Amino acid sequence: MMWIDISQTLERSIAHWPEDTPFSYTVPVTKAQSGSVNIGKIETSTHIGTHIDAPFHFDDAGVKVDELDINRYIGDATVIEVMGREIITKEELESFDIRGPVLLVKTKERAEQDVFPETVPVLDEEAVEYIAGKGVRLFGVDVTSVDPVDSKTLDIHHKLHENDIMIIENTVLEAVGGGYYDFIALPLKIRGADGSPVRAVLRAKEETDHE
Repeated sequence: MMWIDISQTLERSIAHWPEDTPFSYTVPVTKAQSGSVNIGKIETSTHIGTHIDAPFHFDDAGVKVDELDINRYIGDATVIEVMGREIITKEELESFDIRGPVLLVKTKERAEQDVFPETVPVLDEEAVEYIAGKGVRLFGVDVTSVDPVDSKTLDIHHKLHENDIMIIENTVLEAVGGGYYDFIALPLKIRGADGSPVRAVLRAKEETDHE
């Protein structure tokens, strides 16, 4: 089985949080100038594109990116499709067979990475408790946040953290159906950071892998 890239492409047009640093890639040193190589420069927020949130992002006492257990970002994943909801409830999730430590929720048919959303679907607190009880330890969405975009309290970020569940946001699931997958999305090892872009990938599991 081939790996499927579920990462946004980092480019100048990519949407970013209004108060964050937009993405920029330039080549300040060219091969013509250096005589040997091109040398690029990146400037951006740590929460650009497909990225993980370290607990330090919303908790001053929280773990930082370089302190994270990378095993959290490799493992068996369930992808489910929940379309047309503002709130995703426990009752909604109970209709799915959730297996493995990674849960990704597909909420839209098409990814528009150059558009910052006005609203996003979010779990309610009972749904967080439910997925924690199912053994989920990494929760991901195909939108920019697990909380409403205008939230200042970030209740779902905190609720996930209280239940020992890490967060990945802005996955690209338009080419992925519901089912069971191998998953990898490793953060950069940035000392002291509150988040990191990732290159996230899925590989469909053979039926015998999860029977």
